[in-house]
Amino acid sequence: MPDDAADPLVNTQRSSGPAALRWPTPPYVGYAADDGADGPKPCEVEGANRQTRSCLLIAVDWERRVIQVQVPPSRAVVPLRFDMFRRLVLAEPLAPTNTLLAGEANRQLEELVDYRPRLPYRLSWRDGSIHEGTTIGHAETDAGLFLFEPIDDQDRVRRIFIPREAYEAFHIGEVIGQVLIAQQAITPDAVERAAREQDALRQRKLGDFLLIEEIVTPEQLLQALEEQQRMPLVRIGEALTALGFITEAQLQEALEKQKRERNTPLGELLVRTGQLSREQLRIALARKMGYPVVDLTQFPVDADALRRVPLATARKLRIVPLLWQTGTLIIAAEDPSRRATIDELEFALQCKVVPALSSQSLDSHTITDLYARFGLDAGTPPVADADASVPTSPEQLLESLEQGTDDETETAPPVEQSDNSLVRLINTIIIDAHQQGASDIHIETYPGKRKVRIRLRKDGRLRPYMELPHTYRAALVARIKIMCELDISERRKPQDGKIEFAKFSPQHRIELRVATIPTHGGAEDIVLRILASAKPLPVEALGMAPENQTRLLKAVQRPHGMVLCVGPTGSGKTTTLHSLLQHLNTPDRKIWTAEDPVEITNPDLRQIQVNPRIGWTFSAALRALLRADPDVIMVGEIRDAETAQMAVEASLTGHLVLSTLHTNSAAETVTRLLDMGMDPFNFADSLAAVLAQRLVRQLCQHCRVQEPLDAATLDELMADYAHALPEDMRPSPNALRDEWLARYGQGQMGLGHARARGCPQCDHTGYKGRIGIHELLVVDAPLRRLIQTKAAPEALVRSAMSTGYFRTLRQDGILKVLQGLTTVDEIRASTAH
Repeated sequence: MPDDAADPLVNTQRSSGPAALRWPTPPYVGYAADDGADGPKPCEVEGANRQTRSCLLIAVDWERRVIQVQVPPSRAVVPLRFDMFRRLVLAEPLAPTNTLLAGEANRQLEELVDYRPRLPYRLSWRDGSIHEGTTIGHAETDAGLFLFEPIDDQDRVRRIFIPREAYEAFHIGEVIGQVLIAQQAITPDAVERAAREQDALRQRKLGDFLLIEEIVTPEQLLQALEEQQRMPLVRIGEALTALGFITEAQLQEALEKQKRERNTPLGELLVRTGQLSREQLRIALARKMGYPVVDLTQFPVDADALRRVPLATARKLRIVPLLWQTGTLIIAAEDPSRRATIDELEFALQCKVVPALSSQSLDSHTITDLYARFGLDAGTPPVADADASVPTSPEQLLESLEQGTDDETETAPPVEQSDNSLVRLINTIIIDAHQQGASDIHIETYPGKRKVRIRLRKDGRLRPYMELPHTYRAALVARIKIMCELDISERRKPQDGKIEFAKFSPQHRIELRVATIPTHGGAEDIVLRILASAKPLPVEALGMAPENQTRLLKAVQRPHGMVLCVGPTGSGKTTTLHSLLQHLNTPDRKIWTAEDPVEITNPDLRQIQVNPRIGWTFSAALRALLRADPDVIMVGEIRDAETAQMAVEASLTGHLVLSTLHTNSAAETVTRLLDMGMDPFNFADSLAAVLAQRLVRQLCQHCRVQEPLDAATLDELMADYAHALPEDMRPSPNALRDEWLARYGQGQMGLGHARARGCPQCDHTGYKGRIGIHELLVVDAPLRRLIQTKAAPEALVRSAMSTGYFRTLRQDGILKVLQGLTTVDEIRASTAH
């Protein structure tokens, strides 16, 4: 047999045109090679959304991982990347031929031809679902998996291609290890576990994984944990590279990404990006980090341990309590190296928590089944004794508060603010909101017997979180006022305060800004903004277009002048300014900031917390800072004419001033400051740049898929983009399309956009995180003359657009849609023409 036959795609990759449709055949004698001479092939394509379409397969580019199909009656050829579909099935069956094998002399060859075993296969899709079937042989290449499902007794098969992007793992044939079982050398369960690991790591020997013993008794677990304590400390990244699961380059890339996603463990980050399977992570945790592996199907779980952790908490953290040993809880977890899980449990239970490694995935169904063995799957409250506190999850604490209280009766007693369960409930709500990435907690109370509603703002959108009985209203508000040292007797006017949450939970360094607002009927609303202590982001991580980033950095490198960052509340202005300050922070510069509150702490800066109650305002702080020989000054917000005047004077006397303002666009900022009474000549000389920004929801990277941009949508986007330009500056549609293709085109697919169907990583919303869109107005000589004459915002925008660099917020957002980062709906909801 020629060497080329070893790779079913090698002939395809060396050819072009119709020959590019050559297809692998079952690896048995009797199936003729596909010469691809029939031209386009009828086929069915199952998309990532599991919908199937009949079409014609025109060509396949295995190297670029793209197929070209035609969907009748349309004659247009549509390119589809491999990550845009789950499988492709050729409609024409392939039949074996026996025409060359007649005669007695070929009896041995006939026997060879008749050997076409039908083997079962099991395919695990990346979305977690399983598909099973039967195939006559298979072929796996870098492109993906080729299966040949029999359709009749004559061994005719239908040819199926599954791209590697669509499946997680596959297993073909009977269970491995029958010889070992027959020799009674090992149990069937142990062989099956080793086979699963070998499927994930086929380059390693089966015997390597049979050495990982799974623990089935408490005595074995305690001994293994004691041995682990004596092992040298190994980081998960070192363990993964030592086993050859990832390269050093992949590790460094993941570490850089983890700096931006601090709440995600390194192992989980690698699994999400597809560079590592969960089975590989489990093996690294067991073999290199020494975590004992517990077989939950055989281990006798301690009922006392289960009662101490509510089912809701176990499912949320994906853990199973195993043993309770004299004040120490031993648990099984999917990733025992995740410290945040251990910290949360230790805080909730007020005891030491020791993790082991679960032998199986801990989904909600598995955890509920374990609790159901002891009748604890119906919300049974955990026991408490003299040496352990009651566990705290929002659901369980709410249940303990409601015991003995009928919300529908007129005589239901109000909950006291000193109730221990209420204290723990509020603490747990704050911790849970912080861990979910929420920016605000909204507590909404009503007069009468209507329930108290709690909502969380995540990625800029409010989402329902919990409802409490009306009897909690006064106690909940009073407790939060006590936490931020406000007057609990004052209910008629708004109050502002701050909670240093580390006073109540040392493990959680969270700061919250609190605002109380009186509402009708004597009720009060509370909004808590979470100010998690964070380091400034690098400028490169702000998501600016390269030209905007270059021009902004050039503006802040000036020795003096004023740079403003504008936008509504919550648009990321402070984050942007701190990123610029970190860029400017060098040993030869003295940088002062005056903020309210100090949201991002940086030990290299001299940061001031203003306090208007004692007259320590922004203008007073700025006046004091001018006497402290600064090089760079950051003013948290320009709220009045006095602060604006002081900022202009400071920028004219040799200082670089950065500040924020609440305006809608960069050009309107200039008009707003002039209306506040700024001298137009001094202001024009001092202003260096204005950056307007918004935050829009970013598509979930885990379930995002790219799609070609249809002609109607493209025309709509081009019209929307050109609408912001003056008529005499608008490019032709063809010129704009060519520019976009050159900058954002995606190979044969051309211009595309992305959508996300939703997955557990994004709470099935399709969005996870936010990204900035920007509008940068850099002041040049023509623009400075317009400011001096108090020109209208439209004139300022026209002058800026004439340079060819200025883009509005809407235009910058449209370009991010073409990059697949967000959606058109998000951009239009956040910007105006």
